[in-house]
Amino acid sequence: MKYLIIIEKANDNYSAYLPDVPGCIATGKTIEETKKNITEALVMHLQGLIEDGLSSPEPKAKADYVAVS
Repeated sequence: MKYLIIIEKANDNYSAYLPDVPGCIATGKTIEETKKNITEALVMHLQGLIEDGLSSPEPKAKADYVAVS
């Protein structure tokens, strides 16, 4: 499954979250590190849901850009 991740620039690092997976967040010094960390966090989060007998959330979020002048 593919989940949308949102990456935001913080003061000295980046943070990421998944709109379809509440509570799953990660940070990193670079975008690449942040993507690696959020992937690891997602795997751990989904494994925890399985262990608790819960289903994985369906990926539904979409993203796009709009231009303004």
